[in-house]
Amino acid sequence: MRSYFIAGNWKMHKTVPESVALAKELVAGLRGCGEKLLVAPAFTALAAVAEVVKGTNILLGAQNMGPEEQGAHTGEVSVLMLKDLGVKVVILGHSERRHSYGEGDELINKKVLLALRHGLEPILCVGETLEEREGGRLEAIVGSQVERGLAGVSAEALKNVTIAYEPVWAIGTGKTATPEDADAVHAYIRKVLARLYGEAAAKAVCIQYGGSVKADNAVQLMAKPNIDGALVGGASLKADAFVPIARFRA
Repeated sequence: MRSYFIAGNWKMHKTVPESVALAKELVAGLRGCGEKLLVAPAFTALAAVAEVVKGTNILLGAQNMGPEEQGAHTGEVSVLMLKDLGVKVVILGHSERRHSYGEGDELINKKVLLALRHGLEPILCVGETLEEREGGRLEAIVGSQVERGLAGVSAEALKNVTIAYEPVWAIGTGKTATPEDADAVHAYIRKVLARLYGEAAAKAVCIQYGGSVKADNAVQLMAKPNIDGALVGGASLKADAFVPIARFRA
């Protein structure tokens, strides 16, 4: 049976006590859930949440990381620090990092390669703005982000990469690409991957959808042939919203 990867990106929300409380609710609510599950709290809460999810079916993720192992990089958090806390997955290239903080494909690729080198699973985020979509540049933008983000990633290493398609215009806006629109872009991403790595590798890659995913659209999205999971933002901040998404098959 097909397995899905449901990840919660808490963004810049939740104090440490609030994060611990939410993590405990999720551990209880998702016990026995057969999907691959992830929570990515703020850096300040990683250590505390790590203790809560240790030994459970929920993986610990980070929302970003620095491009170097260590050194004079004020304000950055390194891959070594994340591994030390028990982080297994790191979200890279999120549209908020690209558009609010100016991260480009070269920097994101450097982080992807560093994460893989240290045994972390990167979630590489790609997606177009509304202007790019309406200008007919969707495939050019998304294809370029995929290809440049994966530069230097071997076919073997690709097995540890998840790609998250997140149309920028649908993040936190309440707007969602229709399941058909989302699946069409996921299919295009697989086409790009097939060109780079071959059909079998492209078919095997997990591609999540991110962009105002909620319990009431999760079933329709996950039913599509090219959608393998969800990268959930706002709806991951409350257990009663996130648990039904993760248990969409129930």
